Amino acid sequence: MLGLMIIDVQQAMFGGPQPFHGDTVVARIADLLGRARAARTPVFFVQHDGGPGDPFDKNGPGFAFHPALAPQPGEPITVKRRNSGLYETDLDATLKAAGIDALVICGMQTEYCVDATVRSAFDRFYRVTVVADAHTTFDSELLPAATIIAHTQHIWNGRFARLKTADEIVFG
Repeated sequence: MLGLMIIDVQQAMFGGPQPFHGDTVVARIADLLGRARAARTPVFFVQHDGGPGDPFDKNGPGFAFHPALAPQPGEPITVKRRNSGLYETDLDATLKAAGIDALVICGMQTEYCVDATVRSAFDRFYRVTVVADAHTTFDSELLPAATIIAHTQHIWNGRFARLKTADEIVFG
């Protein structure tokens, strides 16, 4: 069974420098979320807790999900403390209990939490599809965000995941 996973699209991601095409990516994820809900495809949210004083501190405003992507009652939320949503969390057990064996993954940040979760899901034998135009990141000191995204997708494609655009994703 297929599930949609949304990783770390939280307020802290929008509190300083803006993510590459951030508004467009959020709109695409919101569309995916609406289509998944309409098709009764299970949706799983991953939320980062960076600890006290961190922009992602669970007691601070940055911890909240982007308002366009708020979970509905009953949609599982996994809070993580490391990059991968599957590392030392109950996410794998939650997915298995729901009968999920395939994931459509989107969210933030491409080279950190999205990448770590994609690889961890692959290692646990989930069939992984990354929505190529529904994840993003920031420019780094070495590379622009567009290059980071392209490079990471090159590594994923055919190895850890397959890539599809948001328009190519079909739920139900």
